[in-house]
Formats: sequence, structure tokens, C-alpha cells
Amino acid sequence: MPRSPRLALIAGLAVSLAICGSAGTLDDGRFSSFVWTKDDPLFGGLSGIEMSDDGRLVTLLSDRGAWTRGRVIRNGKGRITDILTEPMQILRGQRGGPLGRGRTDSEGLAIGRDGTAYVSFEGAARVLRYRDLAGKAESLPVHRDFRLMLGNGALEALAIDDKGVLYTLPERSGSVNRPFPVYRYTDCAWERAFDIPRRGSFLAVGADFGPDGRLYLLERMFRGFLGFASRVRRFEIGPDGVTSEETLFETPSGRYDNLEGISVWREPAGGTVVSMVSDDNFLFLQRTEIVEVRLPD
Repeated sequence: MPRSPRLALIAGLAVSLAICGSAGTLDDGRFSSFVWTKDDPLFGGLSGIEMSDDGRLVTLLSDRGAWTRGRVIRNGKGRITDILTEPMQILRGQRGGPLGRGRTDSEGLAIGRDGTAYVSFEGAARVLRYRDLAGKAESLPVHRDFRLMLGNGALEALAIDDKGVLYTLPERSGSVNRPFPVYRYTDCAWERAFDIPRRGSFLAVGADFGPDGRLYLLERMFRGFLGFASRVRRFEIGPDGVTSEETLFETPSGRYDNLEGISVWREPAGGTVVSMVSDDNFLFLQRTEIVEVRLPD
């Protein structure tokens, strides 16, 4: 993040905390929040999350090229009471060494049924494939549009459908009146597949395909001293693009932190859960939290 926006963020968050106070664990039935701390120098800046089908295992990605995975402890209501993870590890490049300088801004995470992980990046906009997150990367081809994207507004969102097809889109569309372009990876190449309409000033920060086969898009807006607001929309995707759009929820400004990663799964009892993780920007004024929303049947 450039210096001046970071200073503006710090100033805004300081006022927001003074107004709203610090949030602890919240549970109002549909929404619950687990505030998470971990004694690990690489911990923070979480931008990607993947829950297992039963919500008991989690993989997390930071925006500084690090990742971890572990177990999620839940109570009888399914609410998170603890998260037990391995130490954060750095992502590797194609030769097995650390990612190069200026190429570590990892933002989106998607994991296929076979365990293959994919990571999307800002800065140098691209997607890497990992047969094992602890191993070497494989670089996917780069679409010509990726090279034109803003360094701090590129491939934030990444999702994989039940057929193993990847989709990605940039954080910024270029204008509030311009839709978000969606890119699909098939036949070893990216294609601009369709657009998602942009609604207001929200930016696209995370995506996932739910167990219902629909695409869930997490969006975020920073409102200065009021803090962050988040929104999740759900889309049905047909051969020619979006066939339906539904806004599932929009949070009040300042209720939660900077939610950037999303994972959608189904509880054993059958209810759909949207899990989201916040990026604390490695700032003491912010917090890392897992926010979960239980959708009505």
C-alpha cells in the first residue's frame, strides 16, 4: 500500500475505534466473529481462506507470500472457539526458492478437489499453481489484460468451480460505472469470459463457488473514519455469463474489520455458511478475525 493511503487508513481506523470500540466475539444468530491472535512473525495480512467441506480444516493465505493450515475448533452451535494452525510458511517460486522481491503480494486462494492450490497476485498480476503449497510453484500463462492492471488493484479474487475451472477478477474495474471483467482458465489459457456488474463503490476482494454451484463475490468499501463495510453477492453463471444476481448481505461500516477472503461451505446439518477472513494490514489498530454468516434456507 502506498504511503499516503496507508496514513489515511491509520487515521481513519483510529477514529473508527474511538467511535465504535474494539470488537470481541460477536454472535447474533446469523453472524459470528472470532478474533484471532497468533505468536508468529509472519502472521497477519490474511487475504485468502479455504474451509474444508465440513468447516473443520482451514487453509489461509497472507498478502506477503505466506500461508498456513490447521484445525478449526467449534462449539455445539458450530461457532469457532479456537484455530490451531501450523507456523506460517513462505510461498516458493518456480525454482523452489522464495518468491522474488516485488512478487509476493498474494491475494486470492483456490483449492481444487485434488488438493492442487492456486494463488493469484497483485503487483505482478498472475496466478501460480501449487501441487503442494510447501513445494515449487508452476506459473500459469498471463492474459494480456493482466499486464495493464493497477499494481494495487489487480487479481484479488480467485475461485475454482466443481469442474476444476479457475475464475479470477481484479479488485478494481477502473470506474464505478464499469463492470468487473471475469477471466476463466480453460485449455491452458485465460479468456475474458464475462462481466459482473459493479454496484456502487465496493471493490471485489474475494470469490468462491459454493456447494450450490453459484459464484459468491466478497466486496469491500473503506469509509474513512467509519471503517470498513462488506458485501456479498451471489451469481448464477450460464454459458454466456451471469444469469442471476442476489445481494445476500451488506455489513454496517465499522462492524467488522477489512474482510478480504471468502469460503462457502455446508454444515453437516445442511445449512450454508459463508466464512470470511480479515486483512489487518499488519497494523496494531486492526485485528484478524474470522467472520461467519449462516444463510437462511
